[in-house]
Amino acid sequence: MMKIKHYIIPVAVVAFASSCTQKEAEQSVEVKEELPIVTVDVAHDMEVPQTKEYTANVEAWNLNNISPATPNRIKKINVEVGDRVRAGQTLVILDSSNIDQLKINLDQIKREYNRAVELLEIGAGTQQSVDQLKAQLDAANSQYSNILENTVLKSPINGVVTARNYDPGDMTGAQPVLSVGQLTPDLKIMINVSENDMSAIKAGMPVTITFDAFPGETFSGKVNRIYPTIDATTRTFETEVRLANPQERIKPGMFGRVTIDMGAQQHVVVSDRAIVRQSGSGNKYVYVLNGNHVNFRKVELGQRMGTDYELLDGIADGDTVVITGQTRLADGVEVQVKK
Repeated sequence: MMKIKHYIIPVAVVAFASSCTQKEAEQSVEVKEELPIVTVDVAHDMEVPQTKEYTANVEAWNLNNISPATPNRIKKINVEVGDRVRAGQTLVILDSSNIDQLKINLDQIKREYNRAVELLEIGAGTQQSVDQLKAQLDAANSQYSNILENTVLKSPINGVVTARNYDPGDMTGAQPVLSVGQLTPDLKIMINVSENDMSAIKAGMPVTITFDAFPGETFSGKVNRIYPTIDATTRTFETEVRLANPQERIKPGMFGRVTIDMGAQQHVVVSDRAIVRQSGSGNKYVYVLNGNHVNFRKVELGQRMGTDYELLDGIADGDTVVITGQTRLADGVEVQVKK
């Protein structure tokens, strides 16, 4: 016959187990009811200086491409890249085998014309002959001058040779033989200004310019010309800035940055810690406290000012915004505000 064993469980053990189960349940309830803790700040209006910075390309004030009107073989190039030239200086001499024959023909027509004029004066010639020879002389003179101009290439400006594309013996082609740039007293700096800023840019506005080649140094210039056509792809328009360059320190092709002061505007400012960036989209949000709940709002950032951000849209003056604790938040979540 099987014997049944009886075990005695102390009351204290049962009470302890019951107490532990109750505490675990209470802790579980507390964990479920724990709310995200956040720190908040108040957005406020203030006057924000409207300064805009643009990347800049430096160009010569005038750039002349030296080329003949018709293809010809290069006989001699008198200058090299970097040489200074003056207006009227001979830069390139091309093959002149045709010009000698043109000069002989021109001289012959000139002699016949002068003889016809003399005959007309003594009554032995006709006005018709004079007129015909005069037309021939003008045509020959024009042809000779054109060939001469395209055989001896001269600089039209004072400047510096910025490019050379051929050597003696080459035939001229689509590219210019030489390029001459005017680097003083002024240079052009070209920037692409956003369509949104078009109304704020005026000719004559002062600007400050910096160059990577001169760290820590600033230069002063002025808006010289605003191009009337907007690029349909980038929604920007070209603006020309004039920069004095008396010592030719600045060179075409240098990379620079142009800063334009457009006055000040009243905008909302928040701490940079309030900005939440949505990964993958580039959108920016701010959580706004409404009672005990938060709502996120998409914002448009303006300038960064130290530890603050200018907001162009999305937040109103006096809104309470979350500045810490955003990692556990979502739209409509209830929160605890850290005192």
